[in-house]
Amino acid sequence: MKVRFHLPDFARLARFNLLFISMLESSPELFRDGVEIASVYGAFPPSIWNGGRLQYGTYDKNFIRGVIRAYQDKGIPLRFTFTNPMLEEKHLSDPFCNMIMRAADNGLNECIVFSPLLEDYIRKNYPNYKLTSSTCKRITDAEQLYSEFEKDYHIIVLDYDLNHETDILEKIPHKEKCEILVNPCCNPNCPNRSMHYQEIGLEQIAVANHYKRFPNTAYHSRDFMRKHPEFAPVFSCNCETRTLFDITKLKNHITPDEIWNKYVPMGFTQFKIEGRTFDLFNLLEHYLYYMAKPERKDEARLSFLRNLMLHRILDFYDGSTLVK
Repeated sequence: MKVRFHLPDFARLARFNLLFISMLESSPELFRDGVEIASVYGAFPPSIWNGGRLQYGTYDKNFIRGVIRAYQDKGIPLRFTFTNPMLEEKHLSDPFCNMIMRAADNGLNECIVFSPLLEDYIRKNYPNYKLTSSTCKRITDAEQLYSEFEKDYHIIVLDYDLNHETDILEKIPHKEKCEILVNPCCNPNCPNRSMHYQEIGLEQIAVANHYKRFPNTAYHSRDFMRKHPEFAPVFSCNCETRTLFDITKLKNHITPDEIWNKYVPMGFTQFKIEGRTFDLFNLLEHYLYYMAKPERKDEARLSFLRNLMLHRILDFYDGSTLVK
């Protein structure tokens, strides 16, 4: 039995995630049966194709190549969150995004897509990439959802408002292709979610274009916002600041016991952990909550935190800094 988890942010949290993956490899006795890391998702800023969460900062080519190599050495795919719904034809030729696609074009890595325009471009120009259908599509109609599974996607990420709709879940074809987001921080049935994705997409385009013009802009998101208030988010939402303990109270939350006792027996094996905007300690609690054995969670936490200090990760992470 494999219980495959997709982790957030291969770039900003590169060393954090790689350290956690190493602990999973070296101390499997601390973790639940069948736990496996299926991929790490995210994007290298300033990717204009990025969607779902706004990114600031820039990374140089050497760092990008190093991150790709570090995950590939462990056989773990990177999944690029290229889900910006507001892209136009002119954005397809973006030099930075195409450079990344070429650098990671080795048959292992994947892309999460939303825009049909970008999806067609990737299929034509980068056919080695497996494609994932994004939860940002907000597919909540059962028949439309079932038809999505008949399309040429490697994985389809379920809209998390359907997390507990058992009647719909049972009828999903190819359940092995269905990825379930287990810890959504957004309000259930939020009427503004699609609009929020659109606003983030427009903001990402503006921010990426700004970095092209002014490549020496501050790398800290807080500095960026202070110096460039014109890029302040139009849509205000505090859901991303929720902790694990807040999220467990939401009705679309899925517990670890439900994963092993309900969803896996139904045929689901792919589970996404949200967290691209979480701080290190909040994210660690999510990882241990879902993957560690309950009776070994404290031991796993201490072991991981000691390794954090040993590797001096906390020295360069302040919750907003983009590490170069």
